[in-house]
Amino acid sequence: MACIVALLAGIGPLAVFAHTLMDHAVPAAGSRVHGAPAEVKLWFSQALESAFSTLRVVDSNGRQVDKKDKRVDAGDPTLLRVSLHPLAPGTYQVIWRVLSADGHVSTGDFTFEVAP
Repeated sequence: MACIVALLAGIGPLAVFAHTLMDHAVPAAGSRVHGAPAEVKLWFSQALESAFSTLRVVDSNGRQVDKKDKRVDAGDPTLLRVSLHPLAPGTYQVIWRVLSADGHVSTGDFTFEVAP
C-alpha cells in the first residue's frame, strides 16, 4: 500500500506541469514545399481554447501573409489553422501561442520554404 501511495505521489506533479505540445504541422516545420500552400495547419497534443489561441504567418520582412482568420477546427479541437494569401517563393515563419483546455499556455514558431 505504501508503494502505491508513493508511486501516485510521484505521478501527481507531472500532470501539473503538462503543457500542450505541437504534434505536427502542414507544411511541416523546416520543410521545403513546391507550390504555395493555401493554409497552415497545426495539430496539438490537447484541445485548444479558440478565443485565446493565435496563429500568424509572416514573410522574411516580418509582414503578415495570412488572412487573419485563425480558427480551431470545429471537428478537431486539437487543430489550429489559418488561410494564406498567395505566397511568393521564399521563407516564411509560423508563430503560434495556444491556450489548452486545461489552462496551460504554450508558444512556438518554425519556418518553411516555398520553392520556385
